[in-house]
Amino acid sequence: MKPLTLAIILSYLSFVSCTDGPTTEIRDDFKKYYEQYDVEGTFALYDQNANKYILYNPAEFRRQFIPASTFKICNSLIALETGVIADEHYKMSWDSVVRRVPSWNRDHTLTTAFQNSVVWYYQEIARRVGEDAMKDWLTKIDYGNADTSGGVDQFWLSGGLRISAEEQIDFLKRLRNDELPFSRRSMDIVKKIMITKDTTGYVLRAKTGWSSQDNKDVGWYVGYIETGDNVYYFANCLRTDDPEHLGFGRARLEIVFAILKDLNVTGP
Repeated sequence: MKPLTLAIILSYLSFVSCTDGPTTEIRDDFKKYYEQYDVEGTFALYDQNANKYILYNPAEFRRQFIPASTFKICNSLIALETGVIADEHYKMSWDSVVRRVPSWNRDHTLTTAFQNSVVWYYQEIARRVGEDAMKDWLTKIDYGNADTSGGVDQFWLSGGLRISAEEQIDFLKRLRNDELPFSRRSMDIVKKIMITKDTTGYVLRAKTGWSSQDNKDVGWYVGYIETGDNVYYFANCLRTDDPEHLGFGRARLEIVFAILKDLNVTGP
């Protein structure tokens, strides 16, 4: 073989190796965790070091659902970047309207509003950002279908916004790696308020969500776990057509924790 030909082949093989996409492992056995709570759903985990997806119900990996309160991650970034709120300590006064979740019925900062998933706080943020600016940002960052129909303070709760498990993980990866078109400061603040557990072995950043779509309740738990030498991103999306389903909210998290334990991933 001529030296030039060999060099071309080696160059091509190097290019192919560098551009290989992630591998995928399908885990049908995870169905038992969904059956335990009498729900349907899909689960995705991306292992950064292995460049590998682990999926349950892969047929729905790219199916878009209403994001509900998982959108608070994005909403926080936009509010900070546009100057609608100054920082994680920005306080809004409760309007004295008693709502169904007791923890919502008080003044909140961005940090406590995120931790308690306070809908009224984030609705006010969205109104201050404005519909045109919100639409522009969602398009710019390629967030789901970027559909803000249904009202500036409702589009992620009962309007047209949709996002898939694959897109949730992609968004989280870009946030964690500072690859979104926001300032480093805005991204650092949001990553800080996302922390739900910080131990010597790992840090968990995550957000829940719960709304309805097509006459079914839709529940989310999305986030990522940073260990000493790896990052695991996850998205869990469940559905039920039983509006009185007991344990639906708890199932969003507990299914994730059971799967992480099954996979021997450091975490809760």
